[in-house]
Amino acid sequence: MIGYSLVTKQTPSGGLPVNKLYIYKSVDIAQEFYVAITFDRERYMPVLLMSDDGGVNIESNVNQLQRFWFNLSTGITPEIAAYIEAQFGFSDNEMGVVTHILRQLVKLFREKDATLLELNPFVRTTEGSLICLDAKFNFDDSARFRQPELVSLEEHLPEEKDEYEASQLGLSYVRLDGDIGVIVNGAGLAMATNDLVTLYGGDCANFLDIGGGATKETLSKAFSILQGDTRTKALFINIYGGIVRCDMIAESILAASAAMGGFRIPVVVRLQGTNYEKGFELGNSNIWSRQYTLRG
Repeated sequence: MIGYSLVTKQTPSGGLPVNKLYIYKSVDIAQEFYVAITFDRERYMPVLLMSDDGGVNIESNVNQLQRFWFNLSTGITPEIAAYIEAQFGFSDNEMGVVTHILRQLVKLFREKDATLLELNPFVRTTEGSLICLDAKFNFDDSARFRQPELVSLEEHLPEEKDEYEASQLGLSYVRLDGDIGVIVNGAGLAMATNDLVTLYGGDCANFLDIGGGATKETLSKAFSILQGDTRTKALFINIYGGIVRCDMIAESILAASAAMGGFRIPVVVRLQGTNYEKGFELGNSNIWSRQYTLRG
C-alpha cells in the first residue's frame, strides 16, 4: 500500500498518498459502538453522541444516535451514566470502564479546545473487553496559540511546506493553479483581487493575505515564497493602508529586493491609505523605478 494512493468516499477523487501504515493485532468483535463528543450549536452546549451500531454503519444510521447534553463544568453526571448503562446494556463492570473513558474524553475536550472527539468503532470483544479500535480528534484552529503541544504534533506534506511556514508568521497562504502572484492585506481584499485578476483573463498563483499586523519579516517571507514558485510570472501587490502603513510596505519591498538580489519577475504595486504619499516618495528612487511599476 505504501507509495500508492488510497481512494475512499472521504478522500478527493484522486485519492491520498499512503506514506505510513498503522498495524494492529486482529480483534474478534462481538459488538461495535459509536462514541463522540462535539458541540450542539443550536443549544450552545456540548453533547455526547452514542450508538450501538458503530463502525461504517453509523454513516447510514445517524438518526439512531442517542444524544446526551451536558455542561463542561459538571461533565458526565451519574444520571447520564445510569441512562447509558440501561440504554446500551453495559454490565456494572463494563460501565466502570465506559464512565472512565467518557470522563477522560470530557477532560480532553475541555482542556485541549476540541471540537470533535470520536471513537469509532468502540468495541466489545468476544472475550468481553472494551477497546477503541479507531479515533478521530478535531481541535479549534482559533485556539492554536493555547495548544503548542498539539500544534507541534502536526505533520506536513512537502507540498504544504510553504503554507505551514507562512502560517507560522501569521500569513494566510493558499496555493492556486495560476501564474500571477498576489500579495494583499485583508481576506476581503484578497478575494476581490483574485476575482478581478480572473475577470480580466488572468489566473492567480496564490491567495496570500499578510493581514493587519504585517512586518518587514513577514513581507520578506511572502516575497520569498512567491519568488521560489517557478510558476509565478508576475507579482501584484495590492495594499490598502489602515493598520499597515504604506511606507512600511514600500520599505519592505525594497528590503526584500535587496536581500534577494532583485526580483526575477515584473512587480506591480498598488498603495492606498495610510502614508501612501511616503510610499510614493520611496517609489521614486532609481532602484524602484527600474524594477517596479507603482500604481495609486
